[in-house]
Amino acid sequence: MATLTTTLTESVTLNGATRGTTNTLTTTGIVDVFERILTCAHSNTTTIATFAATPHTSAGALDVENTKYIRVTNLDSTVELEVAFVGTATLYQVRLRAGASHVLYNGDDLLLAEADTSPSFGTMEDLASIQVQPIGSTDAQVEIFVGLV
Repeated sequence: MATLTTTLTESVTLNGATRGTTNTLTTTGIVDVFERILTCAHSNTTTIATFAATPHTSAGALDVENTKYIRVTNLDSTVELEVAFVGTATLYQVRLRAGASHVLYNGDDLLLAEADTSPSFGTMEDLASIQVQPIGSTDAQVEIFVGLV
C-alpha cells in the first residue's frame, strides 16, 4: 500500500505582495492506479474511464467504491475541452481551458446534477464514466489519473 499526496498551490503577486496558499491532502492505502494519456478526436466524444461496483462486470471498469482520487488534465496548449462526469442517473459537465485540471476525491456517492437552482444536498450518486470532447475542430490530448484503495 502507498500514500498518495496531492498538493494544490496558488500564487500571485499583486502590488508587490504575494498572495495564495498551499494545501496538501494525503490519501493512504492506495493499492491501484490508473494513468492514461490519450488523444481525443474533435467532433467526437471519447470515454476516458468507466466505473462499476464490481470491475469484472464491465470491460475496463474501475472499482467505483475504491476510487479515492481522480484528476483529468487537458494537456493541449490551445484547445479547450468539455468533460462530462456521468453518474448512474445524471451528469455534470465542466470546461477545461488548455492546461487546466479537474480533481475529484471519490467515485461513489459523488455527484448529482439538477435542472434547477435549489440544491438537494445528500442525494448523491456513483460515477459511471468520464467522457471528453474537444471544443472546435482540433484533436486534443487529455490525461487521467485515478488512485484506488
